[in-house]
Amino acid sequence: MRRLISQSRVVSASAEEIFELLTDPAQHPLIDGSGSVLAARGTPRRLALGMKFGMDMRMGAGYRILNTVVEFEQGRLIAWRHFNGHRWRWRLDPHADGTTLVTEEFDWSTARVPLLISLSWFPRRNRRAITRSLDRLAARFAPR
Repeated sequence: MRRLISQSRVVSASAEEIFELLTDPAQHPLIDGSGSVLAARGTPRRLALGMKFGMDMRMGAGYRILNTVVEFEQGRLIAWRHFNGHRWRWRLDPHADGTTLVTEEFDWSTARVPLLISLSWFPRRNRRAITRSLDRLAARFAPR
């Protein structure tokens, strides 16, 4: 069973510009398409491999989550996970014309109990959220 959902979009910005936004947790609420990411909490300004960062969240009730950066390739890839182990991953593929193919992934193959996520509404909900996140990211860098 495949335990990953993924969508891609070409964005009118360089991979470096997009990566700078993704590595700043304070910017995550601006592109979050789920509506659940509210604010960074006591986090570093720029993420790197192994760093932890907190977020104020809301899904029905408010809560806090601590994430750890588990994949990092400067300008190309960043992924983080929290206590359950599933990952949110962003891949950036720069194009010669200055645009970037951006891929966002929700990967629960690394979760502690992936079957529970597979049986839940999270994959469907997260697929819709990824679409909205990519829309928001593209709008942020839209040509004026």
